[in-house]
Amino acid sequence: MTLEKQAALAAIEEKKDTVFHVADSIWEYAELSLQEYKSSTLYCEVLEKEGFQVKKGICGIETAFSASFGSGRPVIGILAEYDALSGLSQEAGLTKKKERVSGGNGHGCGHNLLGAGALAAAFGVKAYLERAGRAGTVVLYGCPGEEGGAAKAFMARDGVWKELDAALTWHPEDVNEVATGSSNSCIQVQYKFTGTPSHAAGAPEKGRSALDAVELMNIGVQFLREHMSDRARIHYAVTDAGGCSPNVVQPKASVLYMVRSNHVAEAVELQKRVDRIAEGAALMTETTFERKFIDGCADTVCNHVLEKVLYDNFEMLGVPEYTDEENEYADILAEGYDAQNYNPGIAAKYDREAAEKIREWQKDSGHAMNAFLAPLYTGDAFEPGSTDVGDVSWLAPTAQIHVAAWPNGCPGHSWQAVSCNRTEIGHKAALQAGRVLAAGAVDLFEDPGLLKSAREEFEKRTQNGFISPVPAGAVPVIPD
Repeated sequence: MTLEKQAALAAIEEKKDTVFHVADSIWEYAELSLQEYKSSTLYCEVLEKEGFQVKKGICGIETAFSASFGSGRPVIGILAEYDALSGLSQEAGLTKKKERVSGGNGHGCGHNLLGAGALAAAFGVKAYLERAGRAGTVVLYGCPGEEGGAAKAFMARDGVWKELDAALTWHPEDVNEVATGSSNSCIQVQYKFTGTPSHAAGAPEKGRSALDAVELMNIGVQFLREHMSDRARIHYAVTDAGGCSPNVVQPKASVLYMVRSNHVAEAVELQKRVDRIAEGAALMTETTFERKFIDGCADTVCNHVLEKVLYDNFEMLGVPEYTDEENEYADILAEGYDAQNYNPGIAAKYDREAAEKIREWQKDSGHAMNAFLAPLYTGDAFEPGSTDVGDVSWLAPTAQIHVAAWPNGCPGHSWQAVSCNRTEIGHKAALQAGRVLAAGAVDLFEDPGLLKSAREEFEKRTQNGFISPVPAGAVPVIPD
């Protein structure tokens, strides 16, 4: 390990109390998408104190920010998130469900750790640049609303990520691995129908039902399902059924649609077909509707060059280690889940031999925390979920890792994850993620050939061009 890399890691160790303070504070704030005012303020205050040049409210998003250090190229971006989820309030460190605040929010996806780990990485790269005295810039991006708002996608539409030579990030999971492969793109649109109220028995002919329009739209989409790609998905939720009085012709009704496809260009085209179904439903019911764009994100573009850099550093630095007390806590937390069987959705990415080895490692450990690094996968993996990291990956070479922050088998977006995300297990995940990302960034600064190869792979994979799912003029909004 070079002296420069040692300096980066030493800086992270020196600043770990700050990293943990930020992680725990964000956990307590538990602010929802696009409402992360306390969280973004805390980050900006810490970063300004540490000597970063902070820009607040970038791309017109109040809780977004950038914090840069250094000058010149290469420019390495590190991505932070910090939004929570509704209905997941939970006391920390408990092995049973217990709300902190009745009906409150919680960090069930570990974004309190995600942002803190990214902060740690930024601290490390800053220390490296100071010691090396060379040209180069590190930028920590505060990206709000990953759970509903997709700030990175709006920032992609505005070209923010084009300035980067590489983007690095991580996500808490129940596994230690370098993430790879593509994901689904995703577009969310709300349709708000308006009709004419009337007495449903006395004067039904005078009414025009907005709820009828919603139901007809839903039926139209059901018939569309036969005529779309096997990789495409369409989900919906009726967000306003017009009221609870059946003897009233409902004058208002709303439905929220989510359109997914493996490639963003396909999702954009499929979304147009859904729009036309909404127009048809309004025409059939003599109602009108407002189309409200909520958010959209592209599929991810993997970069095996950057993934190998991160894997080599992950392998060198190792995975978090746990005390007997931490393992006991995690084992109890995982009760009811198959903690001795490696996550099948992730294991499916590996060949049979690697998958069997992973299962053996998990069983041999005897505990629910995954304390091993999964093999580097270089095939064409596919994850059905969606992330706005995808939009970044269309404009700059991008890679990310996963670090175990909760027990194997425990799902994300659960009270168990919330409980675990404010413990030493969570702290260890954030710190190790920061170390791996910082060490990988140092390699990119030190070896221009790596960035050249990553750029060549990126250009090849994105040769068809980026189609943003975010329309011109749209701003991030919260569904009604």
